Amino acid sequence: MKLEDVEGYLLDNHSGTTDEQRLATLKREISALLERKVAGAFVEVGCYRGATAAYLRALLDLAGEESRPIHVYDSFEGLPEPDTIDGTHLAAGSIRSCQDDVIALHRELGLAAPIIHSGWFHDTLPAELPDTIAFGYLDGDFYESILTSLRHCVPNLAPGGLLIVDDYADVESNPAAWNGLPGVLAACEAYFGRARPLEVLPGSGDLAFGAYRT
Repeated sequence: MKLEDVEGYLLDNHSGTTDEQRLATLKREISALLERKVAGAFVEVGCYRGATAAYLRALLDLAGEESRPIHVYDSFEGLPEPDTIDGTHLAAGSIRSCQDDVIALHRELGLAAPIIHSGWFHDTLPAELPDTIAFGYLDGDFYESILTSLRHCVPNLAPGGLLIVDDYADVESNPAAWNGLPGVLAACEAYFGRARPLEVLPGSGDLAFGAYRT
């Protein structure tokens, strides 16, 4: 399937978790990363039904990187209990999927399925992350999930590598950013300090992406 067909399918069938600006930003950043020839695996922490993982796979395949692995991590039990800082937008147990959802989506698009790690992040990430990460997409939604993701992914990030933190709403830098999950920014501040070294990625509308680069 051509990349534009993958994009069209995801926009038509997974509009709740992706949109044109997210796909365009991922395409731009991944293309630049591959041009830099950064070594390592791709990981997604919080994969839900696999839409982002499928797009990453399509981008890698288009670039001739069919053998580069993608690892995805999810509890497949929905979200954990939120902290007070996480707000009320999402509750425990919401955004629940299963491994078969991820596999079925990749099969529908003619893509190789990722390596799936099922379980809570504090159980899977310490033992099951690749030693070298070229790209990570952190989509844990809540404070503790993002903090756990940063603690384990940042030390494994390759030179020249990139982490994108979804729902990173730095409204001082980008007043239009969607700010429904404030625990994400708070987790980044807890990990990096208030002078956090994350770049707000530009995008149209309410895109809330933070980028950490090595």
